[in-house]
Amino acid sequence: MTRLPVTLLPALAGQLGDHGAAVSVAGESISWAQLSTRANGTAARLAGAHAVAVDARPTLQTVIAIAAGLAAGVPIVPVPPDAGPVEREHIIRDSGAVAILGEADWSDVTLPRIELAADGPTLPEPSTDATALIVYTSGTTGAPKGVVLSRRAIAAGLDGLAEAWGWTPDDTLVHGLPLFHVHGLVLGVLGALRVGSRLVHTGRPTPGAYASAGGTLYFGVPTVWGRLCAQPEAAKALAGARLLVSGSAPLPVPVFEQLRSLTGHAPVERYGMTETLITLSTRVEGERRPGWVGVPIKGVRTRLVDEDGGAIEHDGETIGELHVAGTTLFDGYLDRADATAATMDGEWFRTGDAAVIDAAGFHRIVGRQSMDIIKTGGYKVGAGEVETALMGHPSVVEVAVIGMPDDDLGQRIVAYVVGTDVNAAVLIDHVASTLSVHKRPREIRVVEQLPRNAMGKVQKNLLGA
Repeated sequence: MTRLPVTLLPALAGQLGDHGAAVSVAGESISWAQLSTRANGTAARLAGAHAVAVDARPTLQTVIAIAAGLAAGVPIVPVPPDAGPVEREHIIRDSGAVAILGEADWSDVTLPRIELAADGPTLPEPSTDATALIVYTSGTTGAPKGVVLSRRAIAAGLDGLAEAWGWTPDDTLVHGLPLFHVHGLVLGVLGALRVGSRLVHTGRPTPGAYASAGGTLYFGVPTVWGRLCAQPEAAKALAGARLLVSGSAPLPVPVFEQLRSLTGHAPVERYGMTETLITLSTRVEGERRPGWVGVPIKGVRTRLVDEDGGAIEHDGETIGELHVAGTTLFDGYLDRADATAATMDGEWFRTGDAAVIDAAGFHRIVGRQSMDIIKTGGYKVGAGEVETALMGHPSVVEVAVIGMPDDDLGQRIVAYVVGTDVNAAVLIDHVASTLSVHKRPREIRVVEQLPRNAMGKVQKNLLGA
């Protein structure tokens, strides 16, 4: 695919023509030309700003505001719309945002507001090294940290994915994901603006909205795909699509198989982090193996290391910590040189994720090193494989597996299960007969729901209390 090497978003440089309804968010649409003039006009109002905050609710105004910051070369700080006053205050103060851009109903924030402009001429392209976004982490290990993402990293990541997925201007991208995370914002908005594909953001990722959108390329998290499969007629409506992509959390194997059966498409699974953007993916042409996230995209390299930093064999079974290097990495945590240094080993970013790599270079993410590697009775067990085994039982709807302290085993495997007619003994025997006996849960806890964040990831740190 031909790329203009300097222009981050051709949509803002007037290079995509004036196609009607190029971007649609919750039913409100705009052409490429209208987006370009509004974003550039607003960008002129941002000149010299240190950073600006955007209430990242799923609206067309949010897309225009973020595009304006990129046109101006001013860092945009997307603020989750459901953030409480304490989290919002931390993000705004820590980022150094000097104004609010666009819509926001924040009575507790006293920053000046910059309104969106109606039009304006195209501005010169900012430096590729300029900061594009400051995206805040979920804060599971303390106050959220600002992840500094450059224009250069975003361009590299999006071009790598366009190549992996065969993403072209002929596509229509459909999703309803939040606009304050990498998945929904960088892939789901900036990806369309870079590639030049039409974007339909459904407002909310409901099965009905996905079914009626008529897209060729769909993004979703496992929760979205699971709900779609629960409405077979909606799922079947996606049969005309070209590609379904799942990310942000592991896709349960049963959901993978249901999607393939109902839509005729084996979903593409991919892996990334806020700090690295998307680094691994299965391909539009090639194998799509349930539970595996493929190989590195262009410009990315990976390695597996043991607890002493030694290399681990790529045998598809031996677990190690995944390290990533390449063109998509962040510039560091904002004003946190200590935290940045703690995550780096030279050019390698320590993901903190446990993974295996097979002889063909395919990657499978087992879970977090700190949470999902359970040391029980002298064995290392990946929580993910136990969860996959449990999801294969018809009584299980959702599951999360953790290790809990045990005087005898060191840690015992405990499964939190959402399901119907759950029989603990049956589930334990099911895992023991599917995997090795030592990988069976020692305890099954039935719950009504699992705690999740806005992207659908289970918050295991809230379990086991």
